[in-house]
Amino acid sequence: MVLQGKCACGAVAFGIENARETVTFCHCSQCRRTSGHYWASTRADVSDVTFSRDEGLAWFQSSQDARRGFCKTCGASLFYQPIGANHLGIAAGCLDLPTGMRPAKHIFTADAGDYYTIPDDAPHIPD
Repeated sequence: MVLQGKCACGAVAFGIENARETVTFCHCSQCRRTSGHYWASTRADVSDVTFSRDEGLAWFQSSQDARRGFCKTCGASLFYQPIGANHLGIAAGCLDLPTGMRPAKHIFTADAGDYYTIPDDAPHIPD
């Protein structure tokens, strides 16, 4: 199944072949600051992501270990990539429905915000 995704304004649009069929929820402070809540993402190899529009795509190095892709027009947070990795974390919320995906795990749960309860829909990994 080829999934389609895009930012809020459409300046970044892409298709994904062979996306992981699960969603990981990251509760670390960096993901919460970047996305406004916890980060829900799937994963695919870079070679399996094809852009039909990328004029809005920009990247910033968010730590010594990773960079994040976003739309410079609407500000949508779209991608996470460890430095040197050949895969991308892809925001599940930017994908067109239906995705057919299911929860896999919650990570960095020890860093979760104090304003929500982590659902018990998947295993919790504190760090």
